[in-house]
Amino acid sequence: MACQQEPVIAFVDDSTAGLRLDQCVLGITASLSRSGISRLIRTGHIRVNGDTKKPGYAVHTGDKIEIEIPAPEQPRFSPEPIPLSILYQDAHLIAINKPSGLVVHPAPGNFSGTLVNALLYHCPDLEGIGGMIRPGIVHRLDKDTSGVIVVAKTQAALLSLTGQFKDRTIHKRYLALVHGNPRADAGRIELSIGRHPVHRKKMSTLSRSGRTAISVWKVAERFQNACLIEVELVTGRTHQIRVHCAAIHHPVMGDPVYGNRKLDKELPENIRRQMLHARRLEIFHPDTGNRLGFEAPVPEDMAGLIEKLRSVS
Repeated sequence: MACQQEPVIAFVDDSTAGLRLDQCVLGITASLSRSGISRLIRTGHIRVNGDTKKPGYAVHTGDKIEIEIPAPEQPRFSPEPIPLSILYQDAHLIAINKPSGLVVHPAPGNFSGTLVNALLYHCPDLEGIGGMIRPGIVHRLDKDTSGVIVVAKTQAALLSLTGQFKDRTIHKRYLALVHGNPRADAGRIELSIGRHPVHRKKMSTLSRSGRTAISVWKVAERFQNACLIEVELVTGRTHQIRVHCAAIHHPVMGDPVYGNRKLDKELPENIRRQMLHARRLEIFHPDTGNRLGFEAPVPEDMAGLIEKLRSVS
């Protein structure tokens, strides 16, 4: 495989001796992520004294580390002219108002018709990220959840945004229509989330290996036996809002996995997905450091249901 640039050569000194190889390389080059470094080590693009080592190899003083960054491969996924509602775009990132029904990333059963396929078409200036010409997906929305999603267009932007998610400096606010009316006007849900102990495709607050999950909510509008709530995610676990709302007995309307099927049968026929919308996302720009906020309008199906609920309240 051709190299994108001349190999980087470095020698281990006393200050870095004893570190794992992947940690040492991370300190040598800022253009690669930890996972990207591990992949290059395992494929022989990063060698120690001419030999291939494991990512956990403890480096020694005097070790010669040679780093080859491969040229970006052609994408495994084909660009497709899928319409996108672009909220913001520059050379570093792109913010999209994702419609419900659009899968974010290709996977078995969905190798085409995804957000990634669309981005490859709309963003011909994408750089190679981790040795692949592809968008840098740093967070996801469920297929049937609508709203703001931000995607990195360069490796540097990917590292910055990934770090912001890890450090929880990114603010994510959602709107959800839920069954019932909470007694309080606001609250904080702190219930760990992990794989369901029986139904492995589902998430649950009953998992023994659950990870900390925190959602902060407040009532935006009350209706008869229903409520519109605004939720801010402190953490970002899989299906977090849907699982947390179900756990406090106010499931998201139309949710086929965690919802109340009996109550959902009373919803209009055009409601065929969970009424959850990623309304606003705030980040620090990976290049300028300026605070940016992206907001997506409430989609038609959700807005229509809100109006219907108001009319009968």
